[in-house]
Amino acid sequence: MSDDMGATSSCPWSEREAELLAITLELLQEHGYDRLSVEAVATKAKASKATMYRRWPSKGDLVLAAFIEGTRSSAVPPHTGSLRGDLLEIGGAVCTQAREHTRTMRAVLNEMSHSPGLQAVMQEKFIHHRKLVIDHVLAEAVERGEIDSSAIDEEIFDLLPGYLVFRALVSERPPTEETVRILVDDVLLPSLKAGRGK
Repeated sequence: MSDDMGATSSCPWSEREAELLAITLELLQEHGYDRLSVEAVATKAKASKATMYRRWPSKGDLVLAAFIEGTRSSAVPPHTGSLRGDLLEIGGAVCTQAREHTRTMRAVLNEMSHSPGLQAVMQEKFIHHRKLVIDHVLAEAVERGEIDSSAIDEEIFDLLPGYLVFRALVSERPPTEETVRILVDDVLLPSLKAGRGK
């Protein structure tokens, strides 16, 4: 577990590539996906288009990479010392990133719907790493004696981030700290602690 988690926290990009991705996110938030172009990113970053296209063959590839880099901090598990604290931290990070990257997430999901390559990258570089975070948090809770390993179900991994992202993308009611608290205190913790007399 520790080797995987260490891998998620390391940056996969060079300093220059990270700069290009940051500029991509900035332009996305200013203009939206449809008006974004690889050429515009290259111009603002004073990079050549050839360099951009060698690293990211399409606009979809570039935007997905920018989204993954922009949300990379959430691929590092929290260590608050309690399961509740860790789940609240994860939920809070998802809410913050959903507010900051809603337009980007919509664009990424749209591109993924007709690009198997992007779907594979999203699965490997984003979804898998977030599952590792939840894995790590729940494993530590088992070690502390807060929950039994038998209480952990595969469906639990998607519940917290999945619902919060759903609220951010398709609802006029964006998720709040209270949303996270209710999910953690009224849904997740009772399910995970069932059978422990708590």
